[in-house]
Amino acid sequence: MELIFDYVNGHQLLISSFILIVAYIFIALEKISKVTVALLGATVTIFLGLLAQNSGQESANPNYFINFVDFNVIFLLVSMMIIVNIANKSGIFSWIANELLKRTKGHPVAIMWALGIFTAVASAFLDNVTTVILVMPITFLVAKKLDINAVPFLIMEILASNIGGTATLIGDPPNIIIGSKAGFSFLTFIKELTGIVALIFIVSMCILYFAFRKQLVADKEKMLEIAGLDNSGTITDMPLAIRSAAVLVLVVLGFITHDITHIESYLVAMAGASFLLIFEQPKNILGSVEWNTIFFFIGLFIIIGGFEASGGIKFMAEWILQVTHGNESAAAMLILWASGILSGVVDNIPYTATMAPMIYQIQLVEGALYAHPLWWCLSLGACLGGNMTIIGAAANVIVSETAASHNYPISFMKFLKYGLSITFVSLILSSIYIYVRFLH
Repeated sequence: MELIFDYVNGHQLLISSFILIVAYIFIALEKISKVTVALLGATVTIFLGLLAQNSGQESANPNYFINFVDFNVIFLLVSMMIIVNIANKSGIFSWIANELLKRTKGHPVAIMWALGIFTAVASAFLDNVTTVILVMPITFLVAKKLDINAVPFLIMEILASNIGGTATLIGDPPNIIIGSKAGFSFLTFIKELTGIVALIFIVSMCILYFAFRKQLVADKEKMLEIAGLDNSGTITDMPLAIRSAAVLVLVVLGFITHDITHIESYLVAMAGASFLLIFEQPKNILGSVEWNTIFFFIGLFIIIGGFEASGGIKFMAEWILQVTHGNESAAAMLILWASGILSGVVDNIPYTATMAPMIYQIQLVEGALYAHPLWWCLSLGACLGGNMTIIGAAANVIVSETAASHNYPISFMKFLKYGLSITFVSLILSSIYIYVRFLH
């Protein structure tokens, strides 16, 4: 056993790199659940001594594994899941979606735009998975009533959820990681990303309309059924709906005013979640939190912490600077396009969790001004790249599986046909934006 530990001590970078790569491979293959892979990798990382098991006796140990778990991210995720789960019980989100549908008068093209806007806006403030889970039942109902194919709407919702989630700090887990590491506020994300994300959304919707226009036709009588949709009983608990809506508004307001109050986003979200839990049975609500996702994050932070402690992150940062010869524009485009392509193949959460410390390392060497556009390249690439394939993001997988169970199968190649086009256009527009906004 001593020989093993001696070997590890002498080859920490090699061992930590091996653990990280093996974890990536198993996460991508999806033969074993992601949370199991992450926790196994974390266990091996600590067991081999790449990170310390305790905080130290006389002085604090900087390599203590807890130091590498970003609890800002963890608490923000858990708190937002609690708020959304409680609000969803009231039926408020379905009510909003149904009101949008009624205003379309049942026209399939108008419905596509209404569901697209709802999905994109909701994904900017809720997590993408929650958003698609909310909008799918409405989509199946519309498809049945109009007697049309639901697949165009479902593909659009996947793409809109990933695009919309890119716009804000809380819209997509990669942005939460980036915001925490870079120290960006909710308002900073709005300022830097919302404009380009809105443009990408509009262009993408136009492309999808052109691609699906022949399928967006319905009988006039059936369109009238949607126009007369009864939405009166959708909200099942009005006091809960009012309470949840008020908390959501106040939480988002708390995010926006961070630069004035200096209260961290995770603390604002925790306050909102704690207040709503006063009126609920906590065991019922906490059971609906996606603990698999939370422990996946924790395990992943520990694996990447081992890689960082062994000098791997610093090595990657130096390699980027060497390859680009310190050219900011070259580094930005490399990160944007590599992030976009790789996030279509591997989960964008572990990818971002690995890249964020690397960009932070570049920031330490070159300064915050140099690194500023690199953070937005990582965000745009990682979030928008999830649209490339049906396995590029969790929302994609959930929609495809649910669609298949409702006899609307979406094959890998069918989705790729649209996802690849939208991703390519998104990255082109992002490249132009990054160059004009930061590099010109």
